[in-house]
Amino acid sequence: MKILTAEETREIDRKTIEECGVAGIALMENAAHRISEVLMQAYDPISAHNMVVVCGKGNNGGDGLALARLMADKVAKLRVIVASRDEYTGDAKINLDRLEEVRIVPSLTVPDKLRERREVTIVVDAVLGTGLSGPPRGRALELIQAIRQFPEAKVVAVDVPSGLGAGGECVKADITVTFTAPKVEHYLADGAEENVGRLVVTNIGCPPQFVQSQLELSTGVFQELFQPRKRESHKGNFGHVLVIGGSPGKVGAAAMCGTAALRMGAGLVTVTSPEAVFLTPELMSEPLASFTLEGKSVIAVGPGLGVNRELVSKVLRDASCPVVLDADGLNSVAGTEFQGKGVATILTPHPGEMARLLGRKVQHRVADARALAQQRNVCLVLKGHRTLIAMPDGRVYVNMTGSPAMAKAGSGDILTGMIAGLVAQFPDRIELAVRAAVMLHGRCGEIAADEWTDKGVLATDLLKFLPRAIHEVV
Repeated sequence: MKILTAEETREIDRKTIEECGVAGIALMENAAHRISEVLMQAYDPISAHNMVVVCGKGNNGGDGLALARLMADKVAKLRVIVASRDEYTGDAKINLDRLEEVRIVPSLTVPDKLRERREVTIVVDAVLGTGLSGPPRGRALELIQAIRQFPEAKVVAVDVPSGLGAGGECVKADITVTFTAPKVEHYLADGAEENVGRLVVTNIGCPPQFVQSQLELSTGVFQELFQPRKRESHKGNFGHVLVIGGSPGKVGAAAMCGTAALRMGAGLVTVTSPEAVFLTPELMSEPLASFTLEGKSVIAVGPGLGVNRELVSKVLRDASCPVVLDADGLNSVAGTEFQGKGVATILTPHPGEMARLLGRKVQHRVADARALAQQRNVCLVLKGHRTLIAMPDGRVYVNMTGSPAMAKAGSGDILTGMIAGLVAQFPDRIELAVRAAVMLHGRCGEIAADEWTDKGVLATDLLKFLPRAIHEVV
């Protein structure tokens, strides 16, 4: 599913109006009808509810004003709170006039008496939309604060909870009704999970072919990667992963990476590190001084390695198979003119490593991930809450799984191994394999947190829940 920025949303609306001949006021009316349908379904019978609709001065407020007119004869009691009347223009002004024509007089304030405020059961937030350039202020901030004064009410946000992602006060919604497609704020804004509530995506008449974006949810048909194996299969059918990592005191990172590759289904895994300390006897080893790249399906470089620019450069130059760079593999190319080989070169930085690759702090996760993937010709997995998978052609996927339980040393090593293990089995489906591995890694964290809380989970524990996560996919 595509995820839209404010600019992309405006462009879709513009094309719908100009190329399809749909008036802006009609789109606003359609939006109001879709919100009313959600309200009547969620709060049946709607006639038992007292409703307040809080409207800002822009198009978001216009949606709210149209909604208020539609709901006037459906709810037990309706109150509309607005910005200053002379601030409304365009389609929003038309809907304000239409509201007054049906004898609904908007107010500038909430009821004075707490008893009246307690009687309100639904508040509709139609104050601000997407694309805010700074925290809400002035009358918009007053309207947001007004929404909080109804202690018994369920809050339904129009498009996005007002103020979400703007760095200031924000509405906390129980339901958010958006139009055409999800918005960036719904998934990537600070506080999105706490404030969006249940997200409902509705169609207001914009043609599907106009919905263009390079950002989308990382959902897909991952089942094809987890079909039963043929009975005559052997280990050579499922790839050979080489893990280059480990240094004195940090060989566990390489071992975790290799174990994860095995658990993900790789036929063979060889670890090259200075010390032979492994978590499972199924891992093979080669001396760091004399390992070979020949015969390997995927090479994972970096877990516990220590910065080694010469080694990493040699691997990137000589490898004829996909390479996954993590940890010190990333640090070893930071500050260089390194160029990858498209999706066959996979980088998995956390924000600190990403900053070293950029030469500055991460400022805008999506934009920075996309830019680096394109500039360096790599598949980039930017780890964190809502991990991003950026492709060299500019597409960016948002992963929706994960848990704070994964904020533990070694979680990234496990992810690197899972990616390498799945890519080894599907070298012709690298993009899908990377996305599936990221999704499963996050899902393992969610299951582990449910079982053991988000504090006591170790990185290696994630693998204990991998079979369950895979069964959910299949």
